[in-house]
Amino acid sequence: DALLASCEAAADCRQRHPRLRAQWQALLAGLLLIVWWLVAAVAGPRAFAQADWVLRSWLGYLVLLGSVWALWYHFLAGIRHFFYDAGLLLNRQDAHQVSWFIIVGSVVLTVLTLILFVF
Repeated sequence: DALLASCEAAADCRQRHPRLRAQWQALLAGLLLIVWWLVAAVAGPRAFAQADWVLRSWLGYLVLLGSVWALWYHFLAGIRHFFYDAGLLLNRQDAHQVSWFIIVGSVVLTVLTLILFVF
């Protein structure tokens, strides 16, 4: 009964928070793309060339960019939960400000990652 209640709560959370769903989809897409690239590297030069072409295409870069953003967003949201566990930032105004900080911070960190590793 408790398991059913937690599953219903998780489904309700996913419906109310589409960012959460997009974050995990971006992380999964990036992970699958990188795993495919690594498996292709072991499989041989032809398989690696195909996977590398996809990874270096505009779609591959877009998927990796989304995945990097999701990683930074998840990292900053995790830090927010450390503050929640300490009993800080629990009122509505503080939580709202920190939420915006996480969104802006994840975008800024994604751009910095792009600058450092792509250019």
